[in-house]
Amino acid sequence: MFRSLLASVDFTPVTSPVLEIINAILWPAIGLVGAIGTIYCIVLGVKLAKADEAGSREKAKKDLIGAIIGFVVIFVLIVGLKILMPILQDWVGSQITT
Repeated sequence: MFRSLLASVDFTPVTSPVLEIINAILWPAIGLVGAIGTIYCIVLGVKLAKADEAGSREKAKKDLIGAIIGFVVIFVLIVGLKILMPILQDWVGSQITT
């Protein structure tokens, strides 16, 4: 009963604007993450190069490694979401009409 009621409701006016907003945000987000991540890694690299003491050099090295890992993870997640968006849209559409 609930499934047939759900199938009779048209969710397109609700889902369409949300999907358009997400698609519009993803490409600029990739560029923004790339630019900010690159600048931050350069700043940390300069900090590593200027480090005099072994302790500060080790801290700068750990910070740089952490920034690179974080940058790569965020970038991969955004690109993955961009790739999976049509698949998710089709899946949601099939779940609603079933």
